[in-house]
Formats: sequence, structure tokens, C-alpha cells
Amino acid sequence: MIKKYVLTVLTLVMSRMAFAQDPQFTQFYAAPLYLNPAFAGSALAPRITANYRNQWPSITNYVTTMVAFDHFIEKYNSGVGLLIQNDNQGQGRIQSTDIGLQYSYQFQVSESSFIRLGLQGSYVNRNVNYFGLTTGDQFTDRGFITGSVSADPALLAGSPKNKYLDFSTGGLFYSDWFWLGASVHHMNRPDQAFYAIGTDRLPMKTSIQAGLRIPLGGFTGLADEQDREISISPVVMYKHQGKYDQLDLGAYLTYSPLTIGAYYRGIPFKKYDQTLNNHDALAALVGWRMEKFSIGYSYDVTISTLGNSGGSHELSLSYIFDKPEGRRPGVRRRDKKLPCPKF
Repeated sequence: MIKKYVLTVLTLVMSRMAFAQDPQFTQFYAAPLYLNPAFAGSALAPRITANYRNQWPSITNYVTTMVAFDHFIEKYNSGVGLLIQNDNQGQGRIQSTDIGLQYSYQFQVSESSFIRLGLQGSYVNRNVNYFGLTTGDQFTDRGFITGSVSADPALLAGSPKNKYLDFSTGGLFYSDWFWLGASVHHMNRPDQAFYAIGTDRLPMKTSIQAGLRIPLGGFTGLADEQDREISISPVVMYKHQGKYDQLDLGAYLTYSPLTIGAYYRGIPFKKYDQTLNNHDALAALVGWRMEKFSIGYSYDVTISTLGNSGGSHELSLSYIFDKPEGRRPGVRRRDKKLPCPKF
């Protein structure tokens, strides 16, 4: 119990002192709208996704859940998306709820390559929950006073809240066999401070995503004429936010309907502190994808100096609905789906 309270207090203190960092998903392609607003409508059909991540359960839970819906409006070559995210830090002591709306536009630049540009506007509600915490005036030299009520001014003032607007953008270039994307989140650097206004502006987060889809069977070189997909996809993602950056390197092997993958997260040749290594995690994932439905699970093994954190568990779900009727003639080439993995 003492450990729980100590960790909670540390979480609250660090939330006021340190640069805030965004939640992350190991299965970032299973959370496409969170990764880059340009992915809105990229399934070319109505799609709903759900993601759950439980990070470091042996220390203090960081739980992130998200539900998203997006749709491609063929008449206007446009995608729209709705993203709802809830993030709980330190047994839910710090909570934030993010509701975002997205718009993307797709246009063709050659016979087999396309560009997508996206925008996002979000409303964020962030608060601290003091329920269950104890303060010094509830203790004597004999220990905790059962039934006592704290007179600490911070607790009497109630749980602090902050609400703000947040804006992001992104772009994506892709063809039959590769993709390259970039996104910038928190362009307006919203102030998320609970107390001293203007002291805790959220740093912009920039991200670059890239990868290849390499078919392992078929006659055309794309494996499109086969009943099942057989391919390998090396991927890379680089993120930078505030004083810190991160590199994700991995690969997916698909023998549909099964996909397996592995990741390394960290930048081993760069150190922020000579006493700490810059390794974060090794991750493994497995996914099962049918025609419309997919489900994925991944587990991160912590390899940093954090030690026995319990790793991170992550679950993703996705369902793609049938395309609406009434497609226009002469737009067949626009139905080129993204070659990137679904997990």
C-alpha cells in the first residue's frame, strides 16, 4: 500500500515538472488515425478500430484506450475520421480524454502512386484525481488516523482540471509496394498546466513512418493473383517530442490470415545521460486478419534500466464495413489500398 501511494505521488510530481510525452502504441498501424491524420479514410470503406494498452503494470499502470471511426467519401476523394482516446496515468490519478475530428484528401500523382494530406482538431479534457490519497496532517507519531479528513489546501480546492484545443496535421505518399508518411501533432503547443498557467506547454511531436511490402510469392511480383497474401514488410518509425526522440525498427511476416512481427525500440548510439542506456523495449506481436475483421496482440519486454516493469500488453481490433453503393465510373485506380501492415 505504501508503495502504491509513493508511486502515485511521484507520478503527480513528475507530471508538473517533466515535459509531457504522448501515449504510444506498439501496433501503431492498428491505430492509424492516431499515428497520422492522413490515414483517415485510407481503408476506402467505413472502418472502426479499438485499441487497449496497459504499460508497466508491475510498477504503476499507464492504461490507454482508444476507439476510432473513419470513412472514405469517394465523390470528393476525401476521408473523415473521429477519434476518442482516454489515457490514465498512475492508477488513474492523472486522466485525459481526447476527442478528435479528422479530414484527409487523396489525389493520384502517377499510375500507381498517391498522396494523402490530413488535418486534425481535438478537444482535450485533463484532470487529476486526488481520491484515496493521504497527506501529512492525517498522520501522528502512532500512524494514520482512521476516519480523518485532510485539511490540505490542495485537496480542499478539489481536483484540478484543464481543457484545451489541439491541432495536428500529416501527409502520406504511397504506391503498390512502399509508403512514406510524416505527421506533426500539437502544432499550437497547448497549455496543459493545472496550476501556473503557461508553464506546461505540450511540445510538438513530429513523426516519420516508412516501410516496404515485399511479396514472397506470385507471378506479377505483387502476389495479388494469389488467394492469400504472402509477404514481408520491414518498417521504421522515428518520433521526436521535446528533448527526446525514439526509433522503432521492425518487420512483419504475413501468411494470411496470420501475421507475426517483432520490434526494437530505442536509439542505442545516442545517450541523454551517460549513466543510462538508450534501449527501451523489444516487442513481439501476432495478428489474425480475415476479410473484414482483424485482431492483434503484442507484448513489450522492457530492456531499459527501469527493470522489472511487467512490460506492456496491447490489444487491437478492427472491422471494415462494406463499401456504400454508387461508385463513379472511371475511378478504378483510386481504389489502391495502402500496402502497410494492419498491426
